[in-house]
Amino acid sequence: MKKTYLLCLCSVAVIWSEISLSEPVTNIAPAPNGIEFPVGYKKWQVISLSHRTDKDSVRVILGNPIAIEAARSGKTNPWPDGAILAKTAWNQRIDENWPAAVVPGEFWQVEFMIKDSKKYAATKDWGFARWRGKELKPWGEDASFEQGCVACHTPVANRDYVFTSPVFFDTEKK
Repeated sequence: MKKTYLLCLCSVAVIWSEISLSEPVTNIAPAPNGIEFPVGYKKWQVISLSHRTDKDSVRVILGNPIAIEAARSGKTNPWPDGAILAKTAWNQRIDENWPAAVVPGEFWQVEFMIKDSKKYAATKDWGFARWRGKELKPWGEDASFEQGCVACHTPVANRDYVFTSPVFFDTEKK
């Protein structure tokens, strides 16, 4: 099971690297709280991968250069102001050539957490934004959607409200 899961996550990373070379999307409406879509995030580095069995999805978590430096140096509790985490999710599917592998299917969403302790003090120092589907439609009726994000992340308050555990290959220095 662990071997299959690891291979699945590696497959996601390879697929991500290929997707990241596609043309950037522009003219995307901001999130209801005013956060602009971070064009260029696909060039950020991978911080971690996840498989959500409750959502039947696979995810790649990326970080901007500030987040990558914090993760590599172990300075993520708290994350520094300016760190941005991007979580890109696909519906999972079984690979038709390898039935034991769960791989990305249809693109589902991309969401961001932006650390700014002054600007986002009301939401535990993080700005939250999410865009759904290939058309990247902003998620949330109005800015109050952020309170749901904070509530969801409250179980990891002791980790600066971040679920992601950064991982790097053993050959890299932390």
